[in-house]
Amino acid sequence: MVPPDPMKPEMNCLEMDEVWSFVLKKVNKVWVWLAMCRATRQIVAVVCGDRSAETCRKLWEAVPKTYRKSHCFTDFWEAYQKVLPEGQHTACGKETGMTAHIERWNNTLRQRLARFVRKTLSFSKSFEMHQASLLLFIHRYNRDCARLWFRLHPPS
Repeated sequence: MVPPDPMKPEMNCLEMDEVWSFVLKKVNKVWVWLAMCRATRQIVAVVCGDRSAETCRKLWEAVPKTYRKSHCFTDFWEAYQKVLPEGQHTACGKETGMTAHIERWNNTLRQRLARFVRKTLSFSKSFEMHQASLLLFIHRYNRDCARLWFRLHPPS
């Protein structure tokens, strides 16, 4: 991952969101919670679970320490207000564009991994395979983002 630059405040912004999916049957809901660095577009943390504050807390704990001082932009889901530090959190609507990158990433996930499409014949038969396919997708996505970042911003 590209580490945040403390001298560049725009590097210290995270966008967080959750996306719905399922395992085996639609009644077996799995919420994928994500944190994305706004500057590099890399996914810095991911957690699968329900839509509770406890899962949100797991996401916050999964955020690397180098990103923990970042300002976080989320939607108005109440779990974020319960977990994220008050001075580092801004809840905003989609119309503001403050969560546009993570919302776009959710669409990319649904386009590229058939098991994340809402109406599909492709689905995960186990939670482990659901999570494994997601993590492999994120790993490849982050690798490609890092290559592009270093091509556009070569180290001095």
